[in-house]
Amino acid sequence: MQRLFRNATLINEGRSYTASLLTSGQFIKHIYEGENSFPEALLHEVEEVIPAEGLWLLPGCIDDQVHFREPGLTHKATIESESRAAVAGGTTSFMEMPNTKPTTTSLEAWQWKMQRAAETSWANYSFFFGGSNDNADELARIDTYRTPGIKLFLGSSTGNMLVDDKKTLERIFSETDLIIATHCEKEEVIRANKEHYLAQVGADHLDVHYHPLIRSEEACYRSSSEAVELATRLGSRLHILHISTERELSLFRNDLPLSEKKITAEACVHHLIFTDADYDRLGNRIKWNPAVKTLRDREALREAVRTDLIDVIATDHAPHLLSEKEGNCLTAASGGPLTQYALISMLDMVHEGIFTKELVVDKMAHRPAELFAIEKRGFLREGYYADLVLIDPQGKTTVTAEGIVSLCGWSPFEGHTFGHRVEATYINGDCAYRSGALSLKRPSVAPLLYSRP
Repeated sequence: MQRLFRNATLINEGRSYTASLLTSGQFIKHIYEGENSFPEALLHEVEEVIPAEGLWLLPGCIDDQVHFREPGLTHKATIESESRAAVAGGTTSFMEMPNTKPTTTSLEAWQWKMQRAAETSWANYSFFFGGSNDNADELARIDTYRTPGIKLFLGSSTGNMLVDDKKTLERIFSETDLIIATHCEKEEVIRANKEHYLAQVGADHLDVHYHPLIRSEEACYRSSSEAVELATRLGSRLHILHISTERELSLFRNDLPLSEKKITAEACVHHLIFTDADYDRLGNRIKWNPAVKTLRDREALREAVRTDLIDVIATDHAPHLLSEKEGNCLTAASGGPLTQYALISMLDMVHEGIFTKELVVDKMAHRPAELFAIEKRGFLREGYYADLVLIDPQGKTTVTAEGIVSLCGWSPFEGHTFGHRVEATYINGDCAYRSGALSLKRPSVAPLLYSRP
């Protein structure tokens, strides 16, 4: 089937310009730059013409950090439910984390997820392979063509996958050529902070305001700096996830092109939006690991996105039931749903003058594709897969419980109205979402493929 997006504003590779884009089957066939540039003589060959005047056409977002909770935690979320939420938000490809039950620390567990996604996912998919204190031999079995990298939890979080054995870390960092993606929070610092505040105020008074004091700047910096030192010494390819502090930014460089960086950094949408002042209003709904921290940290992260100290933007989409978010800062679950509203929240920051729309597309589509060497995705290019998102920059999106697609049924944005709307999402040329509704039929999806040297 040939489909024509006529007179859209394409946002791609640092430019915004009027063009018509023609897809054929799974792929982008041709881009006709300029208004009314598609040859009228060829219209009879096109099965569907989409008038796109006034709409933005973007490559679909590629999210390098999601937690879809399957297997083992499917009361919170499933691959199917959360990929549907992703598609509704303009994300067309995801990389899912290994802290499920069982953990994705064996080839068999990884293969199960791949098969499950092939059967149920609404977006293109891949799954990190988890490292542990005792599975270094298993890492040699990884299918490097279909695996984004190895995930190491250097701080404990949901799933109890803490890797703290120094010999194991040395071995993993020295033996793999894959990207090592890390969650960095120093466990010893967290434990000391927890004991300090328990003694000072007692468990009954440890509300969410203490979360960034316990999982502190020092905990993040100590762990991140140790990971950078290890990767630098051993020549490893390190990617540190969800940077949350100004201090950590000193560990990264912006004087090299992305293709030459051995150490890269990711920021998440919630750390670019919220600050610790928002705990008064939202409480445990914005309790994440690492914690949302100060206004100064948030502003430094935004500047780091602009100056390329931060390479990609992701969601760390990590749903829990609201009942699991109750309690003090030690007992309430950390994490929350973000994928459905991540792109439009970033585009609202464009409207506020914080970022440009070209930069948002770069950090949420181009850079993830380049950083992970994903084949034929992340750009609007002829011959690339037709993973596309249409945005109405004048549309409004009010977040209501009824409109939330994630299985957990809530969002930290409930009641908020965004100034942009996802009009449609296409996966490999198939329409998966349009005009506020998911398609009746699941789109044709595929595993992400990674070009390895």
